[in-house]
Amino acid sequence: MDWFNHNRLFDLARQGQRLTHIAAVIPLSFVFMFAAQMGAIPVFIVMAILYGFSDALITMEGFPPLEAGFWMGAQLITAFALVYVILWAWLKFVEKRPFWTLGYEAKNAFSQYGRGFLIGALMFAGAVGILALFGSVSLEQGDPAQQGLSALGGVILVLFGWVVQGGAEEALFRGWVLPVIGARHRAWIGLLVSSVIFAAIHGLNPNLSVIALLNLALYGVFAGLYTMREGSLWGISANHTVWNWVQGNFFGLQVSGMDAGGGTVFNLMETGEDWLTGGAFGPEGGLAVTLVLVASIAVTLFWKGKKDYFALSR
Repeated sequence: MDWFNHNRLFDLARQGQRLTHIAAVIPLSFVFMFAAQMGAIPVFIVMAILYGFSDALITMEGFPPLEAGFWMGAQLITAFALVYVILWAWLKFVEKRPFWTLGYEAKNAFSQYGRGFLIGALMFAGAVGILALFGSVSLEQGDPAQQGLSALGGVILVLFGWVVQGGAEEALFRGWVLPVIGARHRAWIGLLVSSVIFAAIHGLNPNLSVIALLNLALYGVFAGLYTMREGSLWGISANHTVWNWVQGNFFGLQVSGMDAGGGTVFNLMETGEDWLTGGAFGPEGGLAVTLVLVASIAVTLFWKGKKDYFALSR
C-alpha cells in the first residue's frame, strides 16, 4: 500500500512552484468544467442553422447514425477539449509546471491505454451480465437503420468524442484535483474530495437518484485508486471512455441519464426494478453497477497477484 501515500502523481504535482490550495481547487474544478462546456455553443449554433431549433439538437433522434455520430462527436469534443486548454494555462501560469505532469508520461502509454480500455469494457459488460442474470434486461425492437451493422459507422465515429470527454474529466478530477490536494494534504483527502466533486458535477443530469449519486462517487473512488495504483492517467482515461461508449453506443443504454447519439450495436432495454437497473438514468443508477464498482475497487486496492500488472507499467 506504499503506492497510496507515496505516489508518482503526487511527485509530479510537486514539480511546480506552488500547489493550489484546496479552498481554490474545489470551486475552480466546477468553474473549469462549466466554462469548457461553452465550447460546444458554436456546434449547436451551426446545427440550429442547418436543422432548426428542436430537442433533436441534443438527442439527434431521427438522424442517420453516421450523421448523428458526427454531431454527437463534435458536441463532446468541443464541450470537453477546453478542459485541457484551461488546465494547461493554469499549470503554466499559476502552478508553473508542464502539462504532462498531470500524469501523461510517455512511458508505457499505449499498453496502459489498451489495458484500461479492455478493463472498462469488461466492467460494464459485467454490469449487463448481472442484469441479464436477474432477467432485468432484454433486446428491444428498434429502427433497423439505427442499430447493428447499419449503425456501425456512427458508433465508431462517436468514439472519438468519448475519447476526448472521458480523458478530459479524468485530467481534471484524477490528474489535477486528486494529486494537488493529495500532495498538499493527505492522499485520502484528495481521493475523497475528487470523488465527491466528480459526483456533484453530474448533479444536474436528468433522472438522477440517490443510487446514481452513490455510483458516481464510487466510480470516482475506483478511478482515483486505479490512477494512483498505475501512477498515470492513460489507463483510467481509456476506462472512462469505453465505459460511456459501450454503455451508450454498444448496448444502447442511457449514459448518466442521457441518450447517446450515433446509433448502437445492440439495442437493450432495462426490464426490472429501477433499484437494480437504474431506470431512466441508465444502469449507472442501479445496484448492478454498484456491485461492479465495489468489486473493482476491491481488486484495485488489494491486488496481490504473482505479477503486479500496475507496477509493471510504471
